[in-house]
Amino acid sequence: MASLSVLTSASRSCLRIGARSVCSIIPWTLPKELPFYMNLSSSEKSSTVTQDKPALRMLLFGKPCSGKGTLAARISKKYDVLAISTGDLLRQHISERTEVGRQAEEIVAAGGLLPDGIMLDLITSRLDTLKSESWILDGFPRTQRQGRLLDDFLEKQNIPLNLVANVDISDDLLFKWISDRWVHLPSGRVYSTSYNPPKVPGLDDVTGEPLTKRPDDNPETFSRRLEHYYAQTSPVLYYYASRAYSTRLVNLCGDSDAVWPTLETIVRESFPGARERVPGSSKPWLSGQLQVRPSLQPLQ
Repeated sequence: MASLSVLTSASRSCLRIGARSVCSIIPWTLPKELPFYMNLSSSEKSSTVTQDKPALRMLLFGKPCSGKGTLAARISKKYDVLAISTGDLLRQHISERTEVGRQAEEIVAAGGLLPDGIMLDLITSRLDTLKSESWILDGFPRTQRQGRLLDDFLEKQNIPLNLVANVDISDDLLFKWISDRWVHLPSGRVYSTSYNPPKVPGLDDVTGEPLTKRPDDNPETFSRRLEHYYAQTSPVLYYYASRAYSTRLVNLCGDSDAVWPTLETIVRESFPGARERVPGSSKPWLSGQLQVRPSLQPLQ
């Protein structure tokens, strides 16, 4: 395992992202025995991992709009891994005007975060049914308390996390992305006027339906979302870095296209239990398909 001094030097170089960086948030006076692996050499891999062929149980972190969802979708398309997007799930509830959706709409539009109880119930209701399967969580946990609650649940189920990945992109680039982004809300398809425009301006390529802006895709709301990230979500990385058990923590510097080869190599070589999909197999992306516990169902 790399020493703390080597890790600190390498991490600071990788995490330097203009005016703000994760290094400015995560204290680097961490315990020396950190479960924090930064290279992909075969010598770092545990022989137990290869023998037991564990399922992939992964958290995907990053600033808002950093490409977490794109990376999760790519993994799910290539491997037998279920991608669970809490953001897409909540947007579906808002669109369908469920009780949870009505509660969430005002908070989301203002750039706020939902209470821990609602978020935890949404996630654990689905994970209850996935004990032996590979999965990725995108968008949860967002606070250290949520991280502890999630860990408590997973440990009771005997399915602890085994990979935490962080996507690191500069704030300035993210502001440009959100100004150019348009979405087809029913399907979740995302377009950009700068690098992935629709075939017909303003219309979805598949259905021809109008594209819309997400309610939180404006500079003022996005600024508040970034402040939430720096204040609450980013310290979750420190929490996982300081955990006593061996959860691999990887920092991915760049956009989704740049970091995909690294992430794909980790999944392929370190988690042989995550098998490649057979062409024509069932849909892997489970955003908007989580089962909501009875306490969160619409009131009659």
